[in-house]
Amino acid sequence: MIPIGIRPTNDFAFKKTFGTPGNTLALVSLLNAILKLRVPIVNVTPQNPFNPQDFHDDKLSILDIRAVDGEGAVYDIEMQVTTTPGLAKRMVFYGCEVFAGQMRAGQNYQLLKPVYCICLLKGRLWADSARVHHAFRLIDRETGRCLEETLEVHTLELGWYNLRESDLSGATPLDRWLYWLLNAHEYDAETLKRLFPDLAFWRATESIERIARITEDKTMYDAREKALRDQKWILESSIQQGLEQGLKQGIQQGIQQGIEQGIQQGIQQGIQQGIQQGLQRGMQLGVEQGRAEGTLMGRISLIQTLQELNGDPISDDASLRNQSPEQLQVLVADLRGRLMRRS
Repeated sequence: MIPIGIRPTNDFAFKKTFGTPGNTLALVSLLNAILKLRVPIVNVTPQNPFNPQDFHDDKLSILDIRAVDGEGAVYDIEMQVTTTPGLAKRMVFYGCEVFAGQMRAGQNYQLLKPVYCICLLKGRLWADSARVHHAFRLIDRETGRCLEETLEVHTLELGWYNLRESDLSGATPLDRWLYWLLNAHEYDAETLKRLFPDLAFWRATESIERIARITEDKTMYDAREKALRDQKWILESSIQQGLEQGLKQGIQQGIQQGIEQGIQQGIQQGIQQGIQQGLQRGMQLGVEQGRAEGTLMGRISLIQTLQELNGDPISDDASLRNQSPEQLQVLVADLRGRLMRRS
């Protein structure tokens, strides 16, 4: 049997599978597996249903899924194909926007409904933790009291996931969904339906099977794959180029400055001994300053590259040199975040 070949982690395929109004059964099942609410979700209504025209207009738009259940709770879920600095803060920001966006003039705060922001990442967000699922809530650190029915942020780092097919029979609903998301493209439809006999999985499998079968959907899927690869390549190449240029310039400047300082010290300590010690110290200072200058020039070049990609005015070297390392780091994170939000 021929594998389906469509990766559900491709955000175009993900939104078509879980964001299509006629296929909410799969979305409800996935949400229940992730959130494990005291009262399970019965049904949801997509607020931004899958629309091929959105993809035609902007192949790098963020394809998130937003839905509301019968009680008014809001669910925002997205498949993030790349992990970028500031991603966790971006999720909190979007979640707060969604929560506050419910308010209307004169409305009572008690009418605000809970918001659940869920981000599935193909990679890893925190390198110091091998935990796949993190659930963040507003909790008092001393008493453990939680502000219920407000905002929750969930991350699922698929880069840590390692369940095997032989473990599926005793796996939790969440583990089964994560295995399906990561591996469905390697199976044919009949095998998937045998491994995942639940109707929700059948609907999801039929969805990616249709993408592979329908020419227009497959074309858009392939275009999305290419656009995401190109975007990742451009960003990584820009960062590497900036670091290499900055390091080269920084080492040259640092060695020159170090030699000059070494010679000056040598003159003060004695002609012969001073020159020898000065040259040795100068080379050492040159390497150290070269590294520091290389890091600074790398950051400056990276900032200018990101500004160009974002369409911003490009700052000159002098203005960026006047900023502290912390300020430059914050500026890099902001520019990267803006670039990825365009994706």
